[in-house]
Amino acid sequence: MKTLATLLAVSVLTSVAGTVMAADDAVVQDGYAFERNQLIPTGVRAEVGTTGYGGALLWTANPYVGLALGYNGGDISWTDDVSVNGTKYDVDMDNKLAYLNAEIRPWGASENRWAQGLYMAAGVAYLDSQYDLQKRIGDGETLSIDGKNYQLAVPGQEGNVRGQLSYENDIAPYLGLGFAPKINKNWGVFGEVGAYYTGNPDVQLTQNNLAPVVGNPVSAQDAVNQEANQIANDDKFQWLPVAKLGVSYHW
Repeated sequence: MKTLATLLAVSVLTSVAGTVMAADDAVVQDGYAFERNQLIPTGVRAEVGTTGYGGALLWTANPYVGLALGYNGGDISWTDDVSVNGTKYDVDMDNKLAYLNAEIRPWGASENRWAQGLYMAAGVAYLDSQYDLQKRIGDGETLSIDGKNYQLAVPGQEGNVRGQLSYENDIAPYLGLGFAPKINKNWGVFGEVGAYYTGNPDVQLTQNNLAPVVGNPVSAQDAVNQEANQIANDDKFQWLPVAKLGVSYHW
């Protein structure tokens, strides 16, 4: 699956290059400018989302085609709000992601700024991100692992599942949809949703001080191993979803 993701990424990069080279050698219209020997960015943006926080340099080839070269990183924590294969975890995210996207605006020359702001994104990213997973329970509480319930093996001591889900040194193709209207000549806002095709992540899970509830014949460690195996092999974990918001400045 990693090989397939790499091949798709190369195909996307080729398409991006072809799209930009197909643009006019020189277009100057309503503030849009691109020349073959003049690769100066036409704007910048700051962004935050599921892949961290960061920013991007923006180029505008013509009203219909643009490029975004960006980086998202940083640590983000979520408490009891991320479900992985049915188990809700606390997640500490250590994001490192560099990307290059082509942004295609079907109505880029429209006089309606809302229509002008709609775009489709296609590109590729380099990912080196780790997600630390943890779920704790105390006396009288239960924890669901792989659809089965578990309680403390030794009362009075904490029970938990810990692990890490990682995308290390992955090259991943990307598809997304966005909306980036300009508020005035220079400032704009944007939002984007999409997904990277990463292949299945590497995953490690362990349990501590957990025992099955009455009627559950599967040990906690067997359930943890089964959940890790599903994450490492289930098709639905081959896609890394993306949602982000931000502001942009154009000169």
